[in-house]
Amino acid sequence: MKYEHKIIEANGHSFHMVCAGPKNGKLVLMLHGFPEFWFGFRHQINELADAGYYVVVPDQRGYNQSDKPQDIESYTLWTLRDDCEAFIDALGREKAILIGHDWGGAVAWHLAATRPERIEKLIAINIPHPADMPRVMIRKPSQLIRSAYMLLFQLPVIPEKLMASGRFHYMAKGLAMTGKNHAFMEYDLAKYQEAWKKPGALTGMLNWYRALRFQVQAGFKQIDLPINVPTHIIWGINDPFLSKRLAKESAKRCNEVDVSFIDGATHWVHHEEPEILNYLLLQSLKKRERKIQNK
Repeated sequence: MKYEHKIIEANGHSFHMVCAGPKNGKLVLMLHGFPEFWFGFRHQINELADAGYYVVVPDQRGYNQSDKPQDIESYTLWTLRDDCEAFIDALGREKAILIGHDWGGAVAWHLAATRPERIEKLIAINIPHPADMPRVMIRKPSQLIRSAYMLLFQLPVIPEKLMASGRFHYMAKGLAMTGKNHAFMEYDLAKYQEAWKKPGALTGMLNWYRALRFQVQAGFKQIDLPINVPTHIIWGINDPFLSKRLAKESAKRCNEVDVSFIDGATHWVHHEEPEILNYLLLQSLKKRERKIQNK
């Protein structure tokens, strides 16, 4: 399927996005995480577009061809939330189906919590509600160990130098090592390296983590909210970064929720098990359609 690449203005910045499918179809907004860009959802775009959805996958701020402000304050969760609401407005829609992985999922959770009228359904892939992370860290020290890399990312300059070393070879190798065999092929890693080397990209990407300090200062009160939109949590059970307990905790705050665990998959389930994930996505969306029709 041919993709449409477009640049839109939203929330004071320029964003690159990839679009596919019928423009009169329901809007599916897909939000990637770290250290990916729109390309991370390449296995899902065509499946959803072929099913009649209008699929839009932006490079989020700090990534690839989108604007890359260098100040940390530009990457607070509420600012990233406002970006996504602005995407929906710019696309001329009232609502969207929201699918998010990793950091993109954190933004999706927050948008669903604070602007439920804009979201028809939330699908979160290997990412908990952002307020549940600190709770589980306190109760389960092993999760703190899994997330220790976030502390390194708080440092200025040093993470950028480490990650850019060897022309991003070691960063690419590290990404490949955290997934199952063949999750990331050489061609895929070359595409990521091309995106990472864009001026300002590494700092923009890392500032998503550095902005966590503002959430800590706010005591998480601004994000510790229930979810009142239909939600589906999908989780690769062998995620080396995030315990499946996080999925269970996040499900407790949802008014209407399904949880699907995928055996053998890791954090990169959308690369490793695209057929299974695509089946779950389409079944989840069909379930929502049936519920709407039966009202």
